[in-house]
Amino acid sequence: MARFLTIDDLDFSGKTVILRPDFNVPIDPGTGEILDDSRIREHAETIRELAAKDAKIVILAHQGRPGEREYLESLRKHAERLSKILGFKVGYVDDLVGDAALEAISKLEPGGVLLLKNVRSHPDEGREAPPEEHARSEIVSKLSRVADVFVLDGFSVAHRSHASVVGFAYTLPSCAGRVMERELKALDRILEKPEKPFVCILGGAKSEKSTGMIDYFLGKGLADHILTGGLIGQLLLLASGLDLGSVNIKVLEKRGFLKFRDEAVGILRRYDGMVKMPIDVAVDMDGRRVEIPIEDLPSEYPIMDIGCRTIEMYKQTISNAKSILVSGPLGVYEDERFIEGTSEIYRAVASSGAYRVGGGGDTVAALERLGLRDRFSYVSLAGGAFIEYISGGRLPGVEALELAYGRVKRIRRSK
Repeated sequence: MARFLTIDDLDFSGKTVILRPDFNVPIDPGTGEILDDSRIREHAETIRELAAKDAKIVILAHQGRPGEREYLESLRKHAERLSKILGFKVGYVDDLVGDAALEAISKLEPGGVLLLKNVRSHPDEGREAPPEEHARSEIVSKLSRVADVFVLDGFSVAHRSHASVVGFAYTLPSCAGRVMERELKALDRILEKPEKPFVCILGGAKSEKSTGMIDYFLGKGLADHILTGGLIGQLLLLASGLDLGSVNIKVLEKRGFLKFRDEAVGILRRYDGMVKMPIDVAVDMDGRRVEIPIEDLPSEYPIMDIGCRTIEMYKQTISNAKSILVSGPLGVYEDERFIEGTSEIYRAVASSGAYRVGGGGDTVAALERLGLRDRFSYVSLAGGAFIEYISGGRLPGVEALELAYGRVKRIRRSK
């Protein structure tokens, strides 16, 4: 379990706070207009609380990466949107560590909020390095001189060992903001000692960590059942000896799944009966949804969803669960013809009495589309960090908070 300080543990009155949220939101690349401000609204809770505690808040955030279509060097529109959400003026300065930024910080009043320009506009931010090295970077060294506390609120950037994520924890008293705190507590609850039976539902079309996640959950004795769909479900069917058809094998190859075939074979051998695969699938047969049992594979048509028999089998397992983790849709949910598997399974999870957690970009999008997000116990807005954490990986941002926690504990013991 991650050990870290929270906002409750530090004094903020009159203190200058460096706050690192995740304001990387969907934008219109042509106009820079924000299309979805969900992440900004999430972090507004932390900002309001710090402002109410009379902190002087300096926000470091990013929008895209240099060279990407969604990269914006100026975060002025983010400051304007945050002002509307908070109901009071958020300052903005188109500078990061120069005289303009330092002067604006010096003029902050208690309760004031200032957003600096995209932190990824500085070359220090793009480097992966340990906290002690980043502590010597220009971003951290200059801003640490004018700040008293660091608050990391962006769980979704915690898998990056960047200057603004890990460097300040080496130089300033540091804690988790409310979004970060809530995320870690929700995930630790389901990863440390989940109430049993624990069912993990894995789908989606990304190969990253897919087989490793299954191995972690079952190898550690955390999950009792893994229900699969999407491309990971197809990979496991292939590993079980089924021929899916050339059209579907090509998709698995294109999306990077075939390189995990041997791992999938090993998983099915080690965890016989604990990993459930589709027993029927829905294919796109010339524009029509047609369901076929897996015994009728291979198919010359692309597999797009799980079938009704699989849905009913999975629902039965879900009905007995006490803890459920959902990562990835069960089919091509963007297409109304093939949303049924995802819709039925997600609704079964939402209606269960289990502690239910969902995460990952496509999972959140599907929950939003189905109107189910508020019916889950917790939904993570993080993508890569969520996958890394639930796969048993260590996140540099979390380790930085643990470093700061350990330093405080050592100081208290020495007194």
